[in-house]
Formats: sequence, structure tokens, C-alpha cells
Amino acid sequence: MRHRVLGGTGIQVSPYCLGTMMFGSVGNTDHDDCVRIVHAALDEGINFVDTADMYSAGESETIVGKALKGRRDDVVLATKVHFPMGEGPNHGGNSRRWIIRAVEESLRRLGTDWIDLYQVHRPDHTTDIEETLSALTDLVRQGKIRAFGCSTFPAHEITEAYHVADRRGLQRFRTEQPPYSLLARGVEKHVLPVAQRLGMGVLTWSPLGSGFLTGRYRKGQALDLSSGRPTLHPARFDPSSPRTAAKLEVVEQLVAVAEEVGCTLPELAIAFPLAHPAVTSVIIGPRTAEQLRSTLKGASVVLDDAVLDRIDEIVPPGTDVYPPDGVWTPPSLSTPSLRRRTPGDRSAV
Repeated sequence: MRHRVLGGTGIQVSPYCLGTMMFGSVGNTDHDDCVRIVHAALDEGINFVDTADMYSAGESETIVGKALKGRRDDVVLATKVHFPMGEGPNHGGNSRRWIIRAVEESLRRLGTDWIDLYQVHRPDHTTDIEETLSALTDLVRQGKIRAFGCSTFPAHEITEAYHVADRRGLQRFRTEQPPYSLLARGVEKHVLPVAQRLGMGVLTWSPLGSGFLTGRYRKGQALDLSSGRPTLHPARFDPSSPRTAAKLEVVEQLVAVAEEVGCTLPELAIAFPLAHPAVTSVIIGPRTAEQLRSTLKGASVVLDDAVLDRIDEIVPPGTDVYPPDGVWTPPSLSTPSLRRRTPGDRSAV
């Protein structure tokens, strides 16, 4: 497998990154099977593994730690911090207090002395970005992490963090991990161009559109809601929802494109983000060994300009068929009081 440089760090990573969100209680509960999946990925040339402290409440990190025993030096290991890992207001977020504690717990679960890429999983409007960058910079200087990045940050927050780091003499985010797929191309507007201008590496997640690009869910067919992603988020697969109908309509058109290319829909879906010049690596998140094998079969798929033009006609660049699930919503949109003056101050006179 080829290698690409990760955000100017000099670290060489494979274009496929093994995501482990489905390892543990929310997916594959068989630790030995998950370890075999990791080993199979490494044997096929993948050298990049991504996890997070909150995946199955730390169980995913524990599994990854087991899998990397004896192979740690050959793997670029990424994990994340932000989401709550316990009760109480200070057991999550992007504060120095939490980051310093969380990294130690991740290192323990992973069974390693260092993390190659430590990512801030989501923005935190309660914490000054300088506080976060300062804590992460200290961890680099202590040798506990090699580099750090952000995940699912809007473009303006990425830019703000860059300038704060520059002004304060702090290290900067080296990577961004956004959702990007045939169904969710919104990051092409601002996030990917900003990442390119700042020389950041990009790891994209959910290339299969939360399962809608697996070929398992088709228009006119009964949706199986008894297993897989629908059991975790049933509302996203509601057959009566206009959003679901819109996804299925586009899926049918993309299936036709895949047939013309001579590949499967999942192979088309994973090849698509790899074609963007800003993208360093695409995160694949198999739950089973068979899913991994199926994904790897498409590693050589190349989408030519005619195919990409056809995709642009179906889903125009920079648009989303639906807003990607799990994307952070800024307080300015989620909190009405931040976008509404008091009633007595809303008129011009």
C-alpha cells in the first residue's frame, strides 16, 4: 500500500486508516476476533490505526492495545479526547485539567508509552482554544504524544486555532478528521480548502455514509432495522422520513455509477474521498473480518474524471444529501438566546 505524509509531520501513513469504533460493546464484543482484524489489516499494508477513548467507553482502546503488542513500532496510532468518560462536569471536554488526565488513561488502556496522533474529538465552547493548545503542546514536549489534531471542527475554528498557536508560540493542529462521503460533501466548501492552505493532514470518517453506501439499504426494499447501525440510531433509518427517502434515491443513482465502473457501491464510496487532493487517509471501520476483506478488495479502484463528473451531477460539490450525523453544532445555532435579542431590544425604534 502507498504512503502519504501526515500533515507535514514527516510521519508516513497508509491511504486506508483502520478505524476501531465498532470494536467493543457497540459492535464486535469478541476481543480475539477484533485483534485478528487489526492483524489482518496490518498484514495487508495498513499502518495507521484510529480509535478514541469514548469508543465503547474505553474498551476499543483496550482491544487496540492488545492487538499492537509486539507490533507497536510499526504502527501510527491515533486516538481522541473530548467526550465524557464518567459522571461529573470535569470528566470530559477540552480543558487542560481533563486532557492531562485523559491522555494518561488512554496510554494505560493502549499499553503504550506514546500516542502518534492525539485528536480533539469535537470543539468545546467552554474552553479557550489557547488552553487546549497549551496542554497539547506540553504533551508533545513531554514525549507522550508526537502530534495533535482536531476532529469535526468547522473551518473558522480551525483557522482561529492556527492563529492562536502562531501568536502564542504553541504547536498547532496538524490534522483534521471530518465526515466526508458521496452523501456528505459539505466539507468541500471550507474545511478541506482550509486544511490544504494550512498544510494539514486530513483523515475522513464515515465514507459509507453511516451504512447507506454499503448497498444494504435500497429504495423499494424493506429496511432491516434489527442489526447493525439501525439498532444504534433507528431514527436515521426511519423509512417514513423524507431524509431517508432522499438518501435512498441518491443511492440508486450511485449504484448505477458503480456498475459502470465495474466495482461495488462500497468500493466506489471509499475510492471517492481518496481522489480529493486534501485527503491523506480514509478511515474504514469494519466490524467483522469479512467487512475488512470486502473493503480491501477495492483498494486499487481508480475513479477517472468522467466518473467524478458523473458523481458531481448526482451530488453537486460542496453539498450534503443530508447533514452528516454526529457533526458538532455550534452554540450560536443550538442556543436560541445567542441569536435572539431580548424582546424589548428587537425593534428599530
